[in-house]
Amino acid sequence: MIGRLTGRLLAKQPPALLIDVSGVGYELEAPMSTFYGLPAVGETVTLHTHLTIREDAHLLFGFASATEKALFRDLIRVSGVGPKMALAVLSGGSVDQFWETVRAGDVARLTKVPGVGRKTAERLIVEMRDRAGAVGEPTQLTSGVQPIGSPLDEARHALAALGYRNAEIQKLTDSVYKDGMSTEQIIQEALRRAVR
Repeated sequence: MIGRLTGRLLAKQPPALLIDVSGVGYELEAPMSTFYGLPAVGETVTLHTHLTIREDAHLLFGFASATEKALFRDLIRVSGVGPKMALAVLSGGSVDQFWETVRAGDVARLTKVPGVGRKTAERLIVEMRDRAGAVGEPTQLTSGVQPIGSPLDEARHALAALGYRNAEIQKLTDSVYKDGMSTEQIIQEALRRAVR
C-alpha cells in the first residue's frame, strides 16, 4: 500500500497531479481543498495517499492532511459513493464543514455537490452521523498553480473534472470572475457559490 509520498511536483491540473519520487512519476488525483495548499511546480510536496485497485486500473489519490484522507476513506465506504464523488464532496468545502453539514442533517447542502442526489445525501448523513465528532484540519489557499490556459479556462476545466455540467460551470464562473483572479481564487469562489 502507498500511504504517503514526498517528491517534486512536476505538474498540476485539477484534479490531476504528477509527483516525481526518486525518478518515478506518480499520477494522483486530489480534491480542490488539497490543490489550494500545493506549492509551485518544481517544489517539494508531501501528500497522504490512498490507493484503489480495480480490475482496469490502479488509482492513487492524494490529500494535504490525514483528516482529508480519513474522510475520503469513510466516504467511499458508503454505498453508492465512489472515489470521484468522494473527491467532489471534499472539494466542496473543508473537512470541518462536511462534519457540520452531517451533524445538522443538511441534505440540501450536500445535494449541491455534483453527482450527489437526495437519496445519496440522506444516506451519507445517516451513515456518517455516528462519526461526526471528527475534527478537520483547515487548508489554506496558496499561489503557484501553473495554468495551461488562462486562469478562467483552467478553473472551468477543474470544475468539469469535478463533475459540474458546462451550463453550471459557465454560470458559476461568470458570477465570480474578476480580472486578475488566479485559478485557485476562481475555483474557490465558484465552489462557495455552488454550495450556497
